[in-house]
Amino acid sequence: MQSFRTELENPLVEKDIIELERKIREFREGKMDEQKFRSLRLARGVYGMRQQGVQMVRIKLPYGKLTAKQLERICDVSDKYSHRILHLTTRQDIQIHYVSLDVTPQLWAELEQDDITLREACGNTVRNITASSFAGIDKDELFDVTPYAHAMFEYFLRNPVCQEMGRKVKIAFSSSDADDALTFMHDFGFIPRIENEQRGFKVLVGGGLGNQAHHAFTAYEFLPEEQLIPFVEAGLRVFDRYGEREKRLAARLKFLIKQIGAEEYMRLVHEEWKSLLNQTYKVDTTVNTVWFTPPKIVKEEIAAEDAAHFETWKRTNVFPQKQEGYSAVAVKILIGNIDTDTARLVAEIARQLTGDDMRVTVSQNFLFRFVPNENLPALYNALKKIGLNDAGYESTLDITSCPGTSTCNLGVASSMGVTKALEDVIRNEYPQLVAERNILIKISGCMNSCGQHVIANIGFQGMSTPVGKDLAPAFQVLLGGGKLGNGQGRFAEKSIKVFSKRAPDALRALLNDYAANATSNESFNDYYDRNGKEYFNNLLKPFGEKVNITPDLFVDWDAEEAYAKAVGTGECAGVMIDLVQTLFVEAEEKLENASYALSNGKLADAAYHVYASLIHASKALLVSVGARTNTHKGIIDLFDKEFVETGKIKIAATFSELALKVNAQIPDEKFVQTYLQQATDFLKTVRAFRKEDVTTA
Repeated sequence: MQSFRTELENPLVEKDIIELERKIREFREGKMDEQKFRSLRLARGVYGMRQQGVQMVRIKLPYGKLTAKQLERICDVSDKYSHRILHLTTRQDIQIHYVSLDVTPQLWAELEQDDITLREACGNTVRNITASSFAGIDKDELFDVTPYAHAMFEYFLRNPVCQEMGRKVKIAFSSSDADDALTFMHDFGFIPRIENEQRGFKVLVGGGLGNQAHHAFTAYEFLPEEQLIPFVEAGLRVFDRYGEREKRLAARLKFLIKQIGAEEYMRLVHEEWKSLLNQTYKVDTTVNTVWFTPPKIVKEEIAAEDAAHFETWKRTNVFPQKQEGYSAVAVKILIGNIDTDTARLVAEIARQLTGDDMRVTVSQNFLFRFVPNENLPALYNALKKIGLNDAGYESTLDITSCPGTSTCNLGVASSMGVTKALEDVIRNEYPQLVAERNILIKISGCMNSCGQHVIANIGFQGMSTPVGKDLAPAFQVLLGGGKLGNGQGRFAEKSIKVFSKRAPDALRALLNDYAANATSNESFNDYYDRNGKEYFNNLLKPFGEKVNITPDLFVDWDAEEAYAKAVGTGECAGVMIDLVQTLFVEAEEKLENASYALSNGKLADAAYHVYASLIHASKALLVSVGARTNTHKGIIDLFDKEFVETGKIKIAATFSELALKVNAQIPDEKFVQTYLQQATDFLKTVRAFRKEDVTTA
C-alpha cells in the first residue's frame, strides 16, 4: 500500500484506501467480525455477489458524468481485475463484477488517478446523486442543476452524518418539470424554480420504491438555493437519529415519515437546522457548469441502405440542445451491459466526434452531449460499425433491467434473460413501437425494484411459483405506473403472476389488446384505468395457469439446469453490528475521527463524530443487557432509564442532555473541545462499568 502515498494527491482518498487495505488484512486474519467488515466494505463500494468469493465493485459517477479518459480508465481496471463487462445502472453508476476482495484497494487507487471514486456507492450512506442527463443542455430548463448536484455530492461525501444511517438515502435533481430524474420516488428530489428572479427548488421528500412504494411529499414549492444543502443536512440528521435500525425492511426515510407524519418530520428538521454550522450554503455556480471541448467537424454521407434507419435513429435518439448547432445523442445499451472493447470504442467516438461530455442515464444507456449537427452522419456510421446504432432510446424497445439472478444475492428470477427475450419480441414483431414512449417496460429480479418496475407502464417483478413439489421461475406483472411530471408519478398495480418463459406471450397479449381496443390517442395508462385491474387479470390469467406444463417452464432464461430458488442476504443496506466489544472499538474510532476533524478545523464534522461515539458507547451497554436499540433516539432515552436514573452510571445531568448537545447550538471550537472531552470521559466510564459487570457476573 505504500504506492498510494506517492501516487495519490488527495490525502483523504489516500487515507480511505489505506484503511480499506488494513481492514481487509484484519478481516483475513480473523481480527474483525464479518458483519462489521461487511458494513465497512459496502461504504467503499465493494458489494457481495451471488457467486461466492468474488465482489461487485460499484463505481460512483455523480449525475452520471463521464469523460472518454475516465471510461477508458474504468475499462482498464475491469480488464485487469474483473471480467471485462461494464454494467450501467439506474443510478447512473457503473458496476464491475467478479473482483477479488484483496485487489479492491489497488483497483480503487487506480480509478482515483482519473478522479473516480467508490466511496459510499453502497451501504447505509447517501448513494450516488443522480440528475437529468440533459442538465445544462435542456431547452426547457430554468437553469443548470449540475453545480447543485455536484456541490451536494461533495458536501456529503465522507460527511459523518451519513456514514452509518439506518438505510441508504437517494437524491435526484431534475432539470425541468418533465422530471426525467424521477424525483417523486426519491428520499430527496429537487426541481428548479425561479421566484422574484431568485433561484430555488421545488423540494420533494420521502419517496421510495420496493415492495411498499411511497410517493414523496412536497416539502417546499420553493426553497431558496442557499438553503438547499442545509435542509438536506438537517433532514439526514433527523433520519439518522429517529430512523429504524434493526428492522431492515422498515428502515428507509419513507417509513419514518409514515410513522411520525410529514408535519412532525419537518418540525424536527427545522429544530435540527438551528444547530447547523452552515445555516446557509451558497453554491458556486461558476464551477461544474456546462463545458466541452469543441470537436472537429467530420462530414460523412449515409449509405443508401441505411437512410431510412438513420432517419428513425435521428427521431428517437437525437435531441437538439439549447446550445445552437449541437445535439445530444443517446446510445442504447442492451440490459445496460457493454464489454470493455466496445466501451473503449465508445470512448474514442466521444473524443473524436463529440464534446467529450458523456452521461450514464437512469435508463442504463449512454448519452453523448455536444455533438455538432454536422457530425451526426459520421457518429451514426461510427456507432453502426460497433453495433450500437439501435434506434428506440427510452421507448418500448428500451427495457430497463436489474442484474437479477445473474449476479445479485436477492435475485429470484432472470431479469436480464427475460429482458433480452422481450426486446426480441418487440423488435421483430412490433417495429412500430421503436418510437413509442407511451409504453415503457421495466424489470426487476426481486421486489426491491432496482429495475424500477413499480413505475413502469408494464412492469415485471421476479418471483417463483410452485408446481406440485417443484418451483418454476415466474414474474408478477404490474401495470399502470409512470411519471406524470412536476414531481408527480403513479405506481403500478400488481396483476397476475406468470411463468417466466410465458412472459413474451403475456407481453404480446397486452400489446395486441391495447392496439385493438384503445381509443384514438388513448395512452396505455388511460386504457388501463378505463378497463380496470380485473380486466387485465383475466387477460393475463392463461399465462399463469398451471396447465399444459412443459419441462422448459422449470428452466430460467440464460440457464441450462432446472430452476432452484436461492436467495442470499441482501447487502443494499448494510448490516447492524451488536457485538459489545466492537461497539466500544467503534466509539473509540469515532473519537479519533473527531480529534482529526477538530485539528483540521472541521468543527461540524468533529461534533457529529463525538455524537456518534456517544451513541456507540451507550448502545454497547444496552446490547449487553438485551435492550432494544433500533433508533438513536430510543438508545438515548433507554440509556437514561436503564443506567442513569437507576444510578448504575453516574454522569453530570442526563445522557440525553449530553448526547443531544450536538443539536443544541452551532458548533464553535470551544464547544467541540468540551464535547470531545466529555465523550472521552463517558467512554472510559461505560467501559469500566462493563468490565466490572463482566468480572462480577
